Amino acid sequence: MEKRMEKKNLHAEMAAAAAEAARVVSGLPDATSTMDSATPCTDWDLRTLLNHTILWTSYSAERRAHGESVAEELMTKDFTAEPGYQAGYAAQIGRAVQAWSDPKAWEGDIGVMGDATPAADVAAMLIMEMVLHGWDVARATGQEYTCEVAVAEAALQTVQAQAELFRKYQGFKDIVPVPAGAPVFDRALSLSGRDPQWQPPR
Repeated sequence: MEKRMEKKNLHAEMAAAAAEAARVVSGLPDATSTMDSATPCTDWDLRTLLNHTILWTSYSAERRAHGESVAEELMTKDFTAEPGYQAGYAAQIGRAVQAWSDPKAWEGDIGVMGDATPAADVAAMLIMEMVLHGWDVARATGQEYTCEVAVAEAALQTVQAQAELFRKYQGFKDIVPVPAGAPVFDRALSLSGRDPQWQPPR
């Protein structure tokens, strides 16, 4: 059974998570030779991870603020094939954050796969995606990832509430044990099936 999520406005946390995700992607080279590199999402190479991240945390995130779904033609687009995709992502995720700056976006319900889902829950899941995939990209490309405590706590709460459902649909892998007293962010990673100590294969 899913745990309850707090339905509150987390726009500040979303803005921080988006800024860090944009910074990480902006740190990637234009060269496509690394796009088949391994990532913490073991079923995905870097190109697949980036396209998923760009689609859902920026384009879809903006449309969700308006109660809409992302355009169908974007579902199969290779964003990484475009020159300057890094700057494009930073601009688009900025538009998504701006769309969620309207307090009304956090109220009511949004239709997700035919079900009415509280808008605040949708936004919380977007924050979780920004955080987890921002870390995935950073770790896969040898970059540092910084997560503010408030952002880590928001991500952990959403992972705790949604992990069982995500695992059911293969969105998360099995829990990776972490030491007692592990940092909040490490706990969020572990519950989502990520090893906080993951490193790219040499």
